[in-house]
Amino acid sequence: MTAVQEDRTTEELKALAERAGRELEDATALEILQWAAGTFGKRFCVTSSMEDAVVAHLASRAMPGVDVVFLDTGYHFPETIGTRDAVEAVMDVNVITLTPRQTVAEQDAEYGPKLHDRDPDLCCALRKVKPLEEGLAGYRAWATGLRRDESETRANTPVVGWDEKRGKVKISPIAKWSQEDVQAYVTEHGVLTNPLLTDGYASVGCAPCTRRVLEGEDARAGRWAGRSKTECGLHG
Repeated sequence: MTAVQEDRTTEELKALAERAGRELEDATALEILQWAAGTFGKRFCVTSSMEDAVVAHLASRAMPGVDVVFLDTGYHFPETIGTRDAVEAVMDVNVITLTPRQTVAEQDAEYGPKLHDRDPDLCCALRKVKPLEEGLAGYRAWATGLRRDESETRANTPVVGWDEKRGKVKISPIAKWSQEDVQAYVTEHGVLTNPLLTDGYASVGCAPCTRRVLEGEDARAGRWAGRSKTECGLHG
């Protein structure tokens, strides 16, 4: 399959995404990523929070040397940075680390310390949403590790959809997977995972806004606990 033409319009890309979402609904995760690699070539990348490297590993099988984009917010757990470094060292991927325009100290100087406690939406916008928007500028399509079973807000995630905000094709190859499917893949292929996942954390984000989950809680309950906020803004 040849890579998508550079002169595709936004409307043509949107139509391509919507059609692929229907046609690939029953495809395997690897088949979805093979379609993405064949369709977009080097204009395709994977984003990873380094909670685990499952999608990065899958993508490396579909497209060796694939770009894996990681957002270093300045607030990550050391274990998350360590996972990124290990992925870069042992997997056939090209890790690209994005950083916000301001360091944490510079942000504190402008907005006051602990912005994440006072206005977490603004903190996420400055340290996640804006850097990713800039980092994805050269790509036509990006892959995520979103799963439908993670939370109610993700229950309708398409395997291939249209990212209206960024004007790009958004691919969620493991959208249909369960946590058991993820664990089975990790075990079968020896995939790197963040050590925090074995220390009570079900979803790993920035350290100030992430806690361990309690029994019976969904995987996202440890993020921004006690607030109505459930997403950082990267996914809508």
